[in-house]
Amino acid sequence: MNPASPTTSPLSPAFAGHGHVTFLGAGPGDPGLLTLRAVEALAGADVLIAEPEVLEVVRGHARAGVSTPELTVVDEASTTAGVPVLRDAANLVMEAARGGRRVVRAVTGDPGLDGNAGAEMLACAAEGIPFEVVPGVATAVGVPAYAGVPLRDAQGTDVRFVDARTADERCWTEVGASDGTVVVSTSLDSVAAAAGELVAAGRKPDTPLTVTIGGTTTRQRTWNATLGTIAQVFKQGKVLPSPEGHRPVIAVVGERSAPAQRDQLSWFESKPLFGWRVLVPRTKEQSASLSDQLRSYGAVPHEVPTIAVEPPRTPQQMERAVKGLVTGRYEWIAFTSVNAVKAVREKFEEYGLDARAFAGIKVAAVGEQTAAALVDFGVKPDLVPSGEQSAAGLLEDWPPYDPVFDPIDRVFLPRADIATETLVAGLIELGWEVDDVTAYRTVRASPPPADTREAIKGGGFDAVLFTSSSTVRNLVGIAGKPHNVTVIACIGPATAKTAEEHGLRVDVLSPEPSVHKLAEALADFGLRRREAALEAGDPVTRPSERRPGARRRRTT
Repeated sequence: MNPASPTTSPLSPAFAGHGHVTFLGAGPGDPGLLTLRAVEALAGADVLIAEPEVLEVVRGHARAGVSTPELTVVDEASTTAGVPVLRDAANLVMEAARGGRRVVRAVTGDPGLDGNAGAEMLACAAEGIPFEVVPGVATAVGVPAYAGVPLRDAQGTDVRFVDARTADERCWTEVGASDGTVVVSTSLDSVAAAAGELVAAGRKPDTPLTVTIGGTTTRQRTWNATLGTIAQVFKQGKVLPSPEGHRPVIAVVGERSAPAQRDQLSWFESKPLFGWRVLVPRTKEQSASLSDQLRSYGAVPHEVPTIAVEPPRTPQQMERAVKGLVTGRYEWIAFTSVNAVKAVREKFEEYGLDARAFAGIKVAAVGEQTAAALVDFGVKPDLVPSGEQSAAGLLEDWPPYDPVFDPIDRVFLPRADIATETLVAGLIELGWEVDDVTAYRTVRASPPPADTREAIKGGGFDAVLFTSSSTVRNLVGIAGKPHNVTVIACIGPATAKTAEEHGLRVDVLSPEPSVHKLAEALADFGLRRREAALEAGDPVTRPSERRPGARRRRTT
């Protein structure tokens, strides 16, 4: 058993009835960089006060109903300058803490290195309000790591951190005289000025420089240059002037950040689907694990339900079948989808039953995802296809009925109202009687928001994953046909045929009828595309950047 964290012990009696504040570092942007202690603190919060940049990063770990008072921008001029002045956070923190509530104050990066959380801590200390600090990955440390820029080497290079917005002449003189690595926090349109300050203070113009915007997120982009050439690099690349010039960046100066080294160490931006917006047209329950897999390849998944699941119109058949499970009517029950597991589980809960009702019944699952849903229910399936994860694959491994070994010859098959007859016919051929029961209905989902529909038709998505013929028909029906620059990936030949019938060009076909193999196939396609561009000396772009009028930069 792991020892308890010293920060998670109950408050002492002296603090009983008082509020408590946790100053929490949310990291530079990647939600995966939150610490375990941060997640614990968020789960126990009554009030969550977060900077707008990290609100979505932390809100998902807070409990339902947590209060999230907004830090509003005080004046428009500060927003234009890229340093928005927020409503007095200290007052919000103190007000909630005085009321005896548990407050989490979330800041970008680390509370001790980014922002000005120290003033709020002093305010708590002055009133005797207990507080703790949960460190986070500092922006100036996390962003270079994601850009493939090590700050130190075996020789132990000196590292200096500079905020260009507040640095005075003395600060520039000191870092200019040093030959160590300098990490500069600044804005996109102020990088050249900061480079000029360093050259004026003694740094050589040919000193290597990397500039990263959107660090640790899928909007990340990094430029390689020198102190003397960065202004020209931005001009030639049409990076500036830009209305987004106020956006924060991290610039790393020093020989250790040389472009030749970064070519080998840029692990994040070189992911096969880095920055790709991928449409996942599936039911919400089914798309979660697929979206996680796509994120691991650097993609930005966008889930659009095309199929809604509803109860059967007449529930009596399902009710009789579930009662038959309990009374010993069946030898087998076969689940062909996660939704079928969910439908049976809900009916069990309605009758006050649990997984123990499956005792003595053999259970089959059509594939790994369905098997995982059963395990989550507390049921370990007896049969999962060893080959193809489909009805045909299940039949390949299904034993024929044997009156000597099988006391009962009946199979319960809960499934969708539009399911094919392949499994039913195959089981009957093997000698089994089948109760083919409609456990749920699949209907076309409501259309997605207007901006999503426009992105689908206008080429705003880089790829679409089609996992069945119905997802093709339904997506086109509720949102329109994807633009011809969008990469179309299909789970199998039948789905590909349906896509082609709707006038779509199929670019990727999964080698197996598995959503995870489909995602892998798309990643392989993206990797080959990236390698071909690099070999030809062309910039690596996303498919959506090829459409007419598309922006070439990845800074949004």
